[in-house]
Amino acid sequence: MDERLLAERLITYDTSTADGIRAASGFVKGWLEARDIRVVDEAHKGLPVILAEVGPPDAPRVVFHGHVDVVPARAGQFEPRTEGDRLYGRGAYDMKGALAAMMLAMRDVAEQQAVNVRFVCVPDEESDDVESRSIDALVAGPLGDADFALTGEPTDLHIGVQAKGVLAIRVEVHGTAAHGSTPWLGDNAILKAFDVFRRIETLPFSRMSSDLFDRPSINLARIMGGDAFNKVPDSCGIDVDIRYLPNQDPGEILAQIRAIPDMGIVRCFTRVPAIVSRRNPYVLALRDAVGRAVDGDALSIGRDGASDAVSFLQAGIPAVEFGPTGAGHHGPEEWVSISSLARYRQALRTFVQDLPARLGREADDPGLRAVEGGLA
Repeated sequence: MDERLLAERLITYDTSTADGIRAASGFVKGWLEARDIRVVDEAHKGLPVILAEVGPPDAPRVVFHGHVDVVPARAGQFEPRTEGDRLYGRGAYDMKGALAAMMLAMRDVAEQQAVNVRFVCVPDEESDDVESRSIDALVAGPLGDADFALTGEPTDLHIGVQAKGVLAIRVEVHGTAAHGSTPWLGDNAILKAFDVFRRIETLPFSRMSSDLFDRPSINLARIMGGDAFNKVPDSCGIDVDIRYLPNQDPGEILAQIRAIPDMGIVRCFTRVPAIVSRRNPYVLALRDAVGRAVDGDALSIGRDGASDAVSFLQAGIPAVEFGPTGAGHHGPEEWVSISSLARYRQALRTFVQDLPARLGREADDPGLRAVEGGLA
């Protein structure tokens, strides 16, 4: 089975649902076991977690991390289709294409005896439950002794050495109720909340940049307001998703937001940015492997979205994001490049095979270069 066929099979499962996640995880487990790869399945909050391992336990340990869950989509997006080099379908780019290539790479390196490779497939990377994730439990347990982790989020075959932090807030705004036919007698809380969001977009933190990012991102994710059609709403809540830069302080961002009058922050969640050294020996080994796979230079980027890589980094385990080429993740026309899946698999295989030699080399290296202009 090649990368395209395996990715197509994974896309057919509607893994935005618990039943779909269970079915797809069962397929992943069975596929690995059929190829004599050691597999352990665990559970987190009722959903399956698949762990597999090849190589000796006393060797340098790397983790291939993927997730099988996806965001909701139209029914037709779970019917994969191919147009030229593009494989379309929900999860093709984020990240069932990468997951398929990782599974095949595990088979490719199963016989080598120099590196311990652990594959983990989690069911909740896309979950709204940001406070209880399976990867945090795994890093606190069986994956906590890893030397390096690689998560297959979309990077277009670049190496993601930084990712923005997360500051998610719920803002509450109050107004004055009135009859819907006389809105001028009331104070519409929904309109006031939207005005608050527009003011957040213009605060000083929104205009900052860094070496790998041109700006933070600010998204109005949810509006909750109004309880009757014929009434001016007197309360409104909005959820604002801010992805802040590695050189920004979330406390300072909150202070700027709290200075906006006539509103209050009633809920807040933060997740730190992901940062790993571009001269880390594992990063350099991956750079060399990617360069051979793409016949050119491997470059570093910063990713706008957060990922499970930060769970490894918070535990002191160097981690990067590295995935195939594509576009449209979370959108109606998500696709992954079929040819890039083969190059991605080759890079993973070469990374494992060449890692011992790279680790034994002197660290006299200028490090991983950034994408031209330093932007993701």
